[in-house]
Amino acid sequence: MTLTLHEHPFASYCWKALIALYERDVPFERAQVDDEADRARLAELWPMASIPVLVDDAAAIALPESTVIVEYLDRFGDAPPLIPTDPDAALRARLWDRVIDGRVQTPMQKIVLDNLRAQGAGDPHGIEEARALLDRIYPVLDEQLQGSAWLAGPTFTLADAAAAPGLFYARAVRRWDEENLTALTRYYEALTARPSVSRVIDEARPFREFFPLPWPDYVG
Repeated sequence: MTLTLHEHPFASYCWKALIALYERDVPFERAQVDDEADRARLAELWPMASIPVLVDDAAAIALPESTVIVEYLDRFGDAPPLIPTDPDAALRARLWDRVIDGRVQTPMQKIVLDNLRAQGAGDPHGIEEARALLDRIYPVLDEQLQGSAWLAGPTFTLADAAAAPGLFYARAVRRWDEENLTALTRYYEALTARPSVSRVIDEARPFREFFPLPWPDYVG
């Protein structure tokens, strides 16, 4: 069996797949996507050429989309599944995964990518909307985490694999009120201390120079 993850260590959606691989202790190979030539090769596997893409040689399949990759990886290794077997718990995990991707990752990426545009081609109104969306979702997450160890319940799931990169980069571009949103702050500290998450953070450190905004001192 050979699993190959086409990814980049600094890409937030790749983190979700990497966290799942590390959580499940699944052997895999990495194919880092750095340039247009790499993208062209990736397009042969997935025409959109977006990352991550997981290739399972034994099954002769190539899977795009981080959420689908995480679900597929539950077939490997002996760790508890990241999508729980209980239907209600699985539904909660999928729900909060979608909330994170749509309400945290999307506006965070809007802010980051806008700063990669040519001078004068920015979208100030879109940036303000993205910041407002982050400001609205942070209290929702704080309320969800009241009395809960993890985002979708008592165990680490798909939702947390999504939240780790989403909140890490969102905190860099639109920090929440850490003194008042104490449940969210406690959760973030637990997330970044988890070995699978701290590993992806460390692996991404050499690439921080590519971040188009000043890297804040408060982000470890």
